Amino acid sequence: MTLPYLNPARVDALHAALARRILVIDGAMGTMVQGYRLEEADYRGARFADHGSDLKGNNDLLTLTRPDVIGAIHDAYLAAGADLIETNTFNSTTISQADYHLEPLARELNEAGARLARARCDAAEAATPEQPRFAIGVLGPTSRTASISPDVNDPGFRNTSFEELRVAYREAAGGLIDGGADLLMVETIFDTLNAKAALFAIEEEFDARGARVPVMISATITDLSGRTLSGQTTEAFYASVRHSRPLAVGLNCALGATELRQYVDMLAKVAECHVSAHPNAGLPNAFAEYDETPEQMAAALGEFARAGLVNFIGGCCGTTPAHIQAIATAVARVAPRALPASFAQAA
Repeated sequence: MTLPYLNPARVDALHAALARRILVIDGAMGTMVQGYRLEEADYRGARFADHGSDLKGNNDLLTLTRPDVIGAIHDAYLAAGADLIETNTFNSTTISQADYHLEPLARELNEAGARLARARCDAAEAATPEQPRFAIGVLGPTSRTASISPDVNDPGFRNTSFEELRVAYREAAGGLIDGGADLLMVETIFDTLNAKAALFAIEEEFDARGARVPVMISATITDLSGRTLSGQTTEAFYASVRHSRPLAVGLNCALGATELRQYVDMLAKVAECHVSAHPNAGLPNAFAEYDETPEQMAAALGEFARAGLVNFIGGCCGTTPAHIQAIATAVARVAPRALPASFAQAA
């Protein structure tokens, strides 16, 4: 049985926008957080002042302790022209929060992250009602991989399982939906088995609710070999997830736009759904910083658009509101990628 959408009006607005133009996703959250030069006390706030582990670097926690910072970052990307804002929930699973001994917070972090993003989208949309804004509930890859051993001396060892991932992703997805996310995105996928656990968990959550939201899927090509960390080519990755009938499949992170271009081209040739791309601002330099300017990145992604490769475009590591503004300008008058006749999204 095909499930109805949880909020049909929002989905209709999203599809109407996609039919007219290329939609712009926001840029990096971590890059922007670094600019605030926050200290341990900012991450702890009053609530976690006595927590027994260091919390600096747990950017997802800032949704609770410094919502002013995260809200301001959302606002900056919306002002730059982003149509879709990603929730600050990249590491908001029990698995990733275990690094900080904050596993019980996982659902709260997802719900709070979605509420904050949705509220900022509502405010921006009220000011520019001709441009609807959408909150993407982000499900990151977690800090573990189900396909590869973390111990080179024991290739059969795994530090997580499909079942553990399924449970963690189900909890996170439920929080994002309860917080008002318009759609979910399983992103920065380096291990397809992790992604399959996420997609399975999402469908479980949809079945339990008797309704769904659109789903996006975005893999990361980890280097110039053109493969994910778990060894799949772009085409093989798409074949592995197409059964879920996503709204969009795309690529993000790891590479800059120029390096990612050939793989987005491959995806655009085989995808029966919309295609997304949000690359890094070039490759990292010797100091792990990103040097590609907004103008350089916009020129590269503008060519993606003119070549008919994308329906969603945005930025990942190293990108800022200035990058997103330049990208939005570059694709503003370019038609979105035409969908194939076989397009069959989840209804």
